[in-house]
Amino acid sequence: MAEGFLRALAGDRFEVESAGSEKTRVHPLAVGAMREVGIDIESHQSKTMEQFLGEPWDYVITVCDSANESCPIFPRTVLRLHWSFEDPSRAAGTEEERIQVFRRVRDAISARLRAWLGEGPRRGGQFPTGDASRSIG
Repeated sequence: MAEGFLRALAGDRFEVESAGSEKTRVHPLAVGAMREVGIDIESHQSKTMEQFLGEPWDYVITVCDSANESCPIFPRTVLRLHWSFEDPSRAAGTEEERIQVFRRVRDAISARLRAWLGEGPRRGGQFPTGDASRSIG
């Protein structure tokens, strides 16, 4: 969901990838929750962080505690950020209860990304200039 929002909100200011500690799938409830706000992530694919380790990234953003704990060192990264959100894929209950968790996390991610894009990164308040910044989260 974070990748979908960053692509939608930042346009061409960022080159964005999303990866996790293990390759699974893009959760169908995430696809549905994002569709509700007009963002299509159905074509997104699950990827692991390891495939991006050798690439230059300006930011690495982790969005759940388990990802933060298992996140490897990205040697060329300028700034690493951690935003602690509940992992909605672990939600229990009926489908309606689970989609409510996805919606709550979706809205929290949206608010945090909007604030971050509005304030600029903490390093001087400016995003790098020139080519699009690279962000993985």
